[in-house]
Amino acid sequence: MARLPRLSVPGYPHLLVQRSVAGQAAFLADTDYEFMLSELASLGRRHEVAIHAYALMPDQFHLLVTPSDARALSLAMQALGRRYVRAFNRRHGRSGTLWQARFRCTVVDPENYLLPCSLFIELCPQRSRLAADALSYPWSSLSHHVGLRADPAITEHPEVWKLGNTPFERQAEYRRRSEAGLAQSEVEKIHNAVEHGWALGNGSFLNELATKTKRRLVPLPVGRPRRVQDSASATTPVPVQK
Repeated sequence: MARLPRLSVPGYPHLLVQRSVAGQAAFLADTDYEFMLSELASLGRRHEVAIHAYALMPDQFHLLVTPSDARALSLAMQALGRRYVRAFNRRHGRSGTLWQARFRCTVVDPENYLLPCSLFIELCPQRSRLAADALSYPWSSLSHHVGLRADPAITEHPEVWKLGNTPFERQAEYRRRSEAGLAQSEVEKIHNAVEHGWALGNGSFLNELATKTKRRLVPLPVGRPRRVQDSASATTPVPVQK
């Protein structure tokens, strides 16, 4: 079966995961993480992609972004990959590729899933046991959202502004949600959507999205369709042997 094209719809949030080839280390030192953060900070200016959340981990990184047009996301990720690998190889005396050719991606219903996806990303280091708690992990946007620092890479999504009338209120509410965490069922739903490339949202969101792309948004039903007998065979009684 032919692989579906990546789902990308401008103006909507996208959750994406980029992994290294064969699980090799993609970040070996603080300078690697710092260089990636500097690239993310300039990504929006160069390619008109707004970054709402991120987490950088040893063999992968996760982003929540909104591209401005149909090609912005692919162009941004290609440029980011090339620039990072070139600098990484130079610093560590290596050659060759680093990232898998195809990043995983899903389009997100902002009203219902923007904040859960942001937390999904920022809590990932804790779920992966890279840190005792998510807030102590230095290479994610969580500390920005709870008010511990201002991150130049982050563009706040309007859904974040709904958390409170002042920055203090928004940061306190975001911290409360991060400490509460996500239900395992929600984690699995988000993970499944991004791994398989299906849109993440409710029925009305999917209907809205269907007007903007011809790409299938949800998986086909599993299993063969049930056979329906013709009317004659369905109503003809079976003879009884005497």
